Amino acid sequence: MAEATTRRRSRSGGGAARRAERTTLKIETAKYIERNIPLFEILNEEALEIIEANAELILEEVGVNFVNNPGALERWRNAGADVEGERVRIPRGLARELCKTAPSRITQHARNPERTVEIGGNTLVCAPVYGPPFVRDLDGGRRYATMDDFQKFVKLGYMSKWLHHSGGTVCEPTDVAVNKRHLDMLLAHMTLSDKPFMGSVTEPSRAQDSVEMCEILFGKEFVQENTVMTSLININSPMTFDDVMMGALEVYAANNQACIVSPFIVGGAMAPVSVAGTLTQVLAEVLAGIAYSQLIRPGAPVIFGAFVTSIDMNSGAPTFGTPEASQILYGAGQLARRLGLPFRSGGGLCGSKLPDAQAAYETAHTHNAALLGGVNFMLHSCGWLEGGLVSSFEKFVMDADQLGVLHQMARGVSHDENAQALDAIREVGPGGHYLGCAHTQANFKEAFWRSELLDYKPFETWEDEGARDTQALASLRVEKLLAGYQKPAMDPGVEEALNAYVAEKKASMPDSFI
Repeated sequence: MAEATTRRRSRSGGGAARRAERTTLKIETAKYIERNIPLFEILNEEALEIIEANAELILEEVGVNFVNNPGALERWRNAGADVEGERVRIPRGLARELCKTAPSRITQHARNPERTVEIGGNTLVCAPVYGPPFVRDLDGGRRYATMDDFQKFVKLGYMSKWLHHSGGTVCEPTDVAVNKRHLDMLLAHMTLSDKPFMGSVTEPSRAQDSVEMCEILFGKEFVQENTVMTSLININSPMTFDDVMMGALEVYAANNQACIVSPFIVGGAMAPVSVAGTLTQVLAEVLAGIAYSQLIRPGAPVIFGAFVTSIDMNSGAPTFGTPEASQILYGAGQLARRLGLPFRSGGGLCGSKLPDAQAAYETAHTHNAALLGGVNFMLHSCGWLEGGLVSSFEKFVMDADQLGVLHQMARGVSHDENAQALDAIREVGPGGHYLGCAHTQANFKEAFWRSELLDYKPFETWEDEGARDTQALASLRVEKLLAGYQKPAMDPGVEEALNAYVAEKKASMPDSFI
């Protein structure tokens, strides 16, 4: 695999890296999705204009809070906002005007240039689950995640054909100190995979560590001039921007790295129960957050985020894959496109405790909405279980397999001469069959998408092989992928420098689990 970019910026070991490259297993990764199909637009022009006007009204009259962040308050004051205590009221049109400097498309570079992705326009980049403290597999059940689990998920992501991005906190490794685990997680993404990845956001200094590790991997000048990380900045809905998230955003924006500015909303708890009301709040929060990133550095890359679920009014638990959540996703996508910004939403979201029928239904609803709703960056594409509390190994490979369906759907329907198949229809004629005709023989390898996981065998064969359900098949696939994993080639000098940075950082501070 070509890694000329990394080799060019390293200090030593180029020959060793090239020798390693020649003996490394070639992993096939599909290019990020480019849609050749129309998007579904659920809101008419009147509805969009009402939501946009109401969002401006909310920013001007109600305002948003920037807490424990005097620097942010001073920046807003200098920009023309009305600041009273920690409340920032933004005059009509100011936030939208500031957002105009944000780019409409982001190129996120991977250390292997073949894995570089484009986020924006008609693209869809799929990234894995993010954030769960627990993991689950068929043998071990539900348990707290460890760094070994984290590394296994990174390896699975690297080997998944339809997954374009390595992600970030694919699970929360609880066996490593809170103040140090981000270093090990970043090191895993950088060395065990060559796909693009996300940076740490749990404390501003950890965001800075992420930037510095990228400077080792890519070169300092390259990092300042290009985007090599995408990071998740959640808004503390309703309408509160805390100092931790904003501190991380400040670091990344100043260093030209992309941030997903994303409200985190459970409808009925952190936003109104109505779709239009929730979209109004989403837009107001995103406008304020993206505008603030542009106050840090005009032109800083950002993504319009929307993570919205509904709530079960009986239990209070969040629900996923619901019609209302899809309606909000579709509407938010329209609002993002009107702003000319890349859009993040969707994922393999579900509330199920197991990778079962409920998980499959809810995940499929959200995957399809993401494809048709114009999502450009889909976090949680695979592996999400139990409302985001669990990263599931079996569901990871189940979802990753189904991402191939989105690739196929996005291609649209060809109508060229080969697709018209008139020669085949003439050849076969009435009462014949197409299995042996020339057109079938020429096209059968690429004609239909085929799962690498699901079972299509006759009943007797399936029964003889143990009558395995999808979870059992997925467990076997996890074992197979991990057994066949080979580490992607990397310049030894760069890897040595990364390991030294992590060791020095970890040695410089005592462990903290707070």
